Amino acid sequence: MAVNLQKGQKVSLKKSNGRKLSKLMVGLGWDSAKQSQENKGGGFFSRLFNSTPNIDCDASVFVCQGGKFVNKDDLVYFGNLKHKSGAIKHMGDNLTGDGEGDDEQIFVDLDDLPSQYDKLIFVVNIYDAVSRKQHFGMIRNAYIRIIDPDSREELCRFNLSDDYTDMLSMIAGEVYRYKDEWKFNAVGSGTKDTGLAELSRRFQ
Repeated sequence: MAVNLQKGQKVSLKKSNGRKLSKLMVGLGWDSAKQSQENKGGGFFSRLFNSTPNIDCDASVFVCQGGKFVNKDDLVYFGNLKHKSGAIKHMGDNLTGDGEGDDEQIFVDLDDLPSQYDKLIFVVNIYDAVSRKQHFGMIRNAYIRIIDPDSREELCRFNLSDDYTDMLSMIAGEVYRYKDEWKFNAVGSGTKDTGLAELSRRFQ
């Protein structure tokens, strides 16, 4: 069974049988508040959010060396779907967050990742948030989960349940190498960074 994590909790990434995990899929999901209200039958808040554009959230990963983001080519996002090593692949952009299941997925081949890379930081930001007057307080049911792509088994999940009102970006979680073992850290920190350029400065 998947481990449900709390904010700040760290777990080792292993298969359910205890064996080393060589590949993983990171799934990120969210719903707009508009969609949540529509599912409840509408009302005032449904009409309010229906007057705003769809919220376009983008998942990205900063690929770090020595725990730091040092090269702009080490950013995997909707504009660069595959890391130069071939070990990390973004499976594509979802423009609305509508629908069941993961909204975006990022595949990682841990065995093929060059040894100088020791941390992957997974973030989500709202595209054009300032001009659209959107923020993560208008997002519901956000989560990040780790999946074993071989068995399709969910190994761990972190539901991002804090109040993210006025936050424009979110640091969802980290996959990092510690003593030849890969671990996951449930971060769940909101920021007011307007895009990936601002976010990157936090990790440099």
